[in-house]
Amino acid sequence: MPIRFFIKQWLMPPGVLFLLLLAAWWLRARRPRLAALCFVLGLGGLWLMSLPLVVQQGARLLETEPALAPGDWARLAQRADAIVVLGAGRERGDPAWGGEDQPSATALERMRFAARLAKVSGLPVLTSGGLHYGTPPSEARLMADRLREDFAVEVKWKEEASRTTWENAQFSAQLLKPLGIERVVLVTQAWHMQRSRWSFEQAGFEVVPAPVGFLGRDHARPFAGLLPESRAMWQSGQLLNEVAGLAGYRLFY
Repeated sequence: MPIRFFIKQWLMPPGVLFLLLLAAWWLRARRPRLAALCFVLGLGGLWLMSLPLVVQQGARLLETEPALAPGDWARLAQRADAIVVLGAGRERGDPAWGGEDQPSATALERMRFAARLAKVSGLPVLTSGGLHYGTPPSEARLMADRLREDFAVEVKWKEEASRTTWENAQFSAQLLKPLGIERVVLVTQAWHMQRSRWSFEQAGFEVVPAPVGFLGRDHARPFAGLLPESRAMWQSGQLLNEVAGLAGYRLFY
């Protein structure tokens, strides 16, 4: 896992863009034209990644599943047998919580929506996510604990082995299929829903998408979103990772 993570970080933006800038510096004397091209690509890529407008337009290409209408929440029990909420990483040893690991902000956004759907529909919940750092507790257990203590929602099943979206689907199927559960409400980020839905359908589920955290809506930033922002840089990285994941999943799975 560490080697794969290391390679991925340098092959994907912004890592590859920093490599282009490094190459520009290295080639500046021997190959000035190639150095100039590397500089423009590297710096231009970093600038585009930092623009909220680029995030908004890019997200619209990925966020193809519409949001669930609030009026349909109570009728979810007629369309599905369980709610599955996917993990999204964790924060290590937060001193504010006595040094205990906590779900990431993205995971909390998913959990909050899953909790609301569970309370309104009465459907049971499965949390899915393995050992993000290779050590316990799992993401699934962290989410289950927080759903119980912070949102008063008891989690019925915890899938604690998965490391990828594909494994989220495969291992959730191993837990739910023997119980006759084949229809699930799937909760994840709107930009992650394409790959998630495809993975769960490949695992044999009928999926009711419940996307949350849309990035493709009006960004409401000044100057039409053309000023660089650090938050946009992170969001662009997430979207680019999702594009690579969509292509890779269809190629390898």
